[in-house]
Amino acid sequence: MKRIAILGSTGSIGCQTLDIVRMHQDIFAAEVLVAGSNADLLVAQAKEFNPNVVVIADESKLDFLRSALESLPIKVYAGAKAIEEVVMLDCVDIVVAAMVGFAGLRPTLAAIKAHKPIALANKETLVVAGQLVMQQAALNGVPILPVDSEHSAIFQCLNGERHLTPKSIILTASGGPFRGWTREQLESVTPQQALKHPNWSMGAKVTIDSASLMNKGLESIEARWLFSCPPSKLKIVVHPQSIIHSMVEFEDNSIKAQLGMPDMRLPIQYALTFPDRLACPAAPLDFAAHSNLTFEYPDRKVFENLQIAFDAMERGGNAPCAMNAANEIAVKAFLQGEVSFLKMPELIRETMSRASFVENPTLDDYMQSDAECRAIATEILSHR
Repeated sequence: MKRIAILGSTGSIGCQTLDIVRMHQDIFAAEVLVAGSNADLLVAQAKEFNPNVVVIADESKLDFLRSALESLPIKVYAGAKAIEEVVMLDCVDIVVAAMVGFAGLRPTLAAIKAHKPIALANKETLVVAGQLVMQQAALNGVPILPVDSEHSAIFQCLNGERHLTPKSIILTASGGPFRGWTREQLESVTPQQALKHPNWSMGAKVTIDSASLMNKGLESIEARWLFSCPPSKLKIVVHPQSIIHSMVEFEDNSIKAQLGMPDMRLPIQYALTFPDRLACPAAPLDFAAHSNLTFEYPDRKVFENLQIAFDAMERGGNAPCAMNAANEIAVKAFLQGEVSFLKMPELIRETMSRASFVENPTLDDYMQSDAECRAIATEILSHR
């Protein structure tokens, strides 16, 4: 029995992780469930899966949660500190890090220091502090098992090839709902349009990032750290069908790809069972139904966020941290109608230009940089 702590259990990845637990109850147990603010769904999950501990980040929901679960032998906590503490419990065998945004960094580091394997779905953890996280993982002998479909694909393609240095790592992108659109067309897009992803069902923040191609920029930075790959060897190819999840090119120009239906339960389960494979609730791939696989290159002049991410990766230091903080503010402002789709890259660039640069940041530097850039971005928005 593998006992799982799910950070972000009420989100898209968390719910799909519980689908896998539900299917393989003889193998997995949801030992710890952590949610942001969705107390109602957390209560329902707790009643179904009977975890040892539940935690809600929103401390105002603690009394409600305790009252709703008082008849069950479940420990109930709230707050950021509690999240960091529960991942270190002896009853946890693996941590699914699926909290959204910068908030996932500290709990992931706490789990690593407690020698817990990490099934990583929170890409911001490596975007913000990739060097620090991977150093800590190596120091503590902790495997970082990728959950993002792209990184899971690369991980699978590299199995048996770890002694070789890839010629390039190719991340595929769906192109989102606005693939092929011009800047003129993008000037008036609404959050409702941006939230209609053609292939994937994801949370709002990730879906907007996908529409702006920031998601692919974040994933590129993540791949840079996960696979020790210099930015010059990272390539992006738009593949609208989302059947090929990513590829690895070797020195002989041979390319390995991982294919499957666009269903996050497949990479989640692989991270939980590696190096084994089990029957999965994801549908099998029907080649006849998906016989037309196409590829194109992204337009970085129209979708500026992708270039911003690569520029931040090349600069290094705390630049990706600054970019991530500004992007989180930009996405929230766009969803609330406070900034247009095309103004998001402007906000991110301006924030980064004003931010303090630290070449070799510590954890405290990352925390300060995140706070500084959120304040800068918010101040810029207040004058628009």
